[in-house]
Amino acid sequence: MSSLPKRWIEPTSSLSEDRLQQFRALGLRDIVARILYKRGFDDPQEAVNFLRAETYASQPFNRKTQLKDLEKAVERLLRAIDRKEPIVVYGDFDADGVTSTVLMVEVLRALYHRRHKDVPDEVTEQMVRPYIPNRVDEGYGLNVQALEKLASEGAKVVVTVDCGIRSIDEVLAGRAAKLDMIVTDHHSIGPELPDALAVINPKQSGCPYPEKMLAGVGVAYRLAEALTVAANGKGWAKGEPPLNLEAYLDLVAIGTVADLAPLNSAENRALVKRGLMILNRAERPGVSALLKVAGVEPGTVTATTIGYAIGPRINAAGRLADAMIAYELLAARDEATAEARANQLQELNVQRQELTRNAQLLVREEIEPQ
Repeated sequence: MSSLPKRWIEPTSSLSEDRLQQFRALGLRDIVARILYKRGFDDPQEAVNFLRAETYASQPFNRKTQLKDLEKAVERLLRAIDRKEPIVVYGDFDADGVTSTVLMVEVLRALYHRRHKDVPDEVTEQMVRPYIPNRVDEGYGLNVQALEKLASEGAKVVVTVDCGIRSIDEVLAGRAAKLDMIVTDHHSIGPELPDALAVINPKQSGCPYPEKMLAGVGVAYRLAEALTVAANGKGWAKGEPPLNLEAYLDLVAIGTVADLAPLNSAENRALVKRGLMILNRAERPGVSALLKVAGVEPGTVTATTIGYAIGPRINAAGRLADAMIAYELLAARDEATAEARANQLQELNVQRQELTRNAQLLVREEIEPQ
C-alpha cells in the first residue's frame, strides 16, 4: 500500500526578516527556522545547537548547575569502594530502571577495579550487586523486606536508580537496618523527601540543575560522570585507560526514549543522539542479540526503533516474568548468554502482544452493539 500524499503547510510566525537572515546565515532553511522559532528557539545559535545536539557532557561539580546532594553521594560511594564496603544498586523493573541499574553497577564495578586492582572480578561482582524487585511479589519501588535482607547479607550502601523519591517509610526502614541510603530518581516530588543520606533528583526544590526532565538513566549517568571525575582526581585511574563513559550512552538512549522523556529537551536530545551512534555499532552483546531477535539491522536504529522494538522487549521481562532477565541481557559479556536472554525476551514480548490483543477484543465486545 502506497503512502498517502502529503501537503505541507508552512507555519506562520512573527519571525522578522532580519532574524530570519540570522537563521539562514547558520545554514537553516526558512521552514526549519520558523518551526524552531514557534517552539521557543528565538536565538538562532541556540536553535542550531539544539538541532546538532553535540553537547552531552557536563561539569558535575560546577556549583551553579550542580545536582543537589551530588557531592554527598559521590563521597559516600567512593568511600564505600575505598573501604571495600558492599554496595547494592536498587532499580526499577521497566526499561528506564533496568538500563539505569546496568549503567550504575558497571560503572561502580569499574571504579572498584581501579581502586583494588588485585581483587578478582568475581569478588568485585559481589561487592557491587544489582537488585530489581519482582513486580508481582514486591511491587514498585523500595521494599522494606528486601532492604532488611540486603542488610543482613552485608550491604552497607544502597543507591536507588529510577525509584525511591516517594519511599519515605522504606528509606527510614533501610536506615534502621544500618544502610546508608542514596536515592537517585526523576519522578515527581511528593509532599516530603525521603530522609536519605543523599537525594538526587533535578525536580526537587533548591536543585540548580537546569534540565528537570532527565529520565532515571539520565540522572544515573550524571552521577556516574561525577563519580568518574572524582575518582580520577584521587588518582584511581593511574596506570589504567580512562573509563569511557560514552560506552554507556546506548543504555541512556534506550532508557530515555522508552520512558518517554521529552526529546525537545536539549540535554535529552544530545544524550539520545550520541547514544544512538553507540547503539548502531551494537558492540554490547546484549544489544546485538536484541536487535537480531527484533529483526533490526545494526546501523538502522532510531528513536522509533527503541520505542517500538527495543523498549517493549525489555519491559516485557518485568511485566510478565522477572526484570533480571533484561538486566542479564544488557550486562552480558558473551554472545551465548546474550542470545539466550534475548530469546527469552522475544518469547515474553510475543506473550505480551497476545495478551494485549485479547484485552482489546474483550473491550470491543463490551462496547460494540450486539
